[in-house]
Amino acid sequence: MKLSIVTTLYRSSAYVEEFHRRASEAARRVTDDYEIVMVDDGSPDNSLQLACAIADADPHVRVVELSRNFGHHKALMAGLDHAQGALCFLIDSDLEEDPALLGSFLDKMTETDCDVVYGFQEQRKGDAFESAGGRIAWYWISKLYSIDIPRNQCTVRLMRREYVDALRLHRESNTVIGGLWVITGFRQIGAAIIKGHRSGTTTYSPRLRLGTLINGITSFSTVPLNLMVMFGMATALTSFALGIVVILEKLIRNTSAGWASLIVSIWLMGGIIVFCLGVIGIYVSRIFVETKNRPYVIVRRVHQRAAP
Repeated sequence: MKLSIVTTLYRSSAYVEEFHRRASEAARRVTDDYEIVMVDDGSPDNSLQLACAIADADPHVRVVELSRNFGHHKALMAGLDHAQGALCFLIDSDLEEDPALLGSFLDKMTETDCDVVYGFQEQRKGDAFESAGGRIAWYWISKLYSIDIPRNQCTVRLMRREYVDALRLHRESNTVIGGLWVITGFRQIGAAIIKGHRSGTTTYSPRLRLGTLINGITSFSTVPLNLMVMFGMATALTSFALGIVVILEKLIRNTSAGWASLIVSIWLMGGIIVFCLGVIGIYVSRIFVETKNRPYVIVRRVHQRAAP
């Protein structure tokens, strides 16, 4: 197999047929020896039924049905587990990323002899609120991640088999694929793309985006723990200095501290302690989950037309 196109399906019924048509056209411009791997991530609509109908008609298509919804990143890794091509083209099925990018990515890979060509946005699309949220998220990613994540990187990427095999060595339960792409290494080169517009609402809600950000930070950085140590030391030194001031005022001016300031300081320190314990709890919970060594996805069935 020369080429594998891998995508995921979740509320994708409006796109799956058009995606198949455009992905097939892009693949045939490169080679006739290709496959399209669609991973159904427990989609609540009829995406699976549409994909299975396509697989019945097109022997190039294989549908991997997961037993439930495991999440976008885990579904992408499951797709790579089932891909057999010497080249793997990873792309979302919502057509925001054009399958025709395969040709230009392959040209860039050939010219530079790199292992990965990934897409990134020079300017994020969306309204002012979405753009501002993206800038804030990437600011914290750059500050808190211990690795250098390419800014505004997208799902779409063309990868050689050696890189894909190395990427699949990561078997984390809390999968944050954006970081795994980076720490796998190899020669990676970015290509600027312009995302299209999709119809309907996105499945990435603000809550999911925030959860992904927190998972990424706790997966690839110990900076929050280091900040808590430094903050605790600074608070202790400040409290010690203020304590000396209170003692001197008592001795010199015979003044007494007010109850309001005492209560405020107690609530402040209590809130700081609870916050720090919460951060530690997140890291401990990740250890708890990883030590169980549970499978990160479970495949219910693989749908593909039998070869003649």
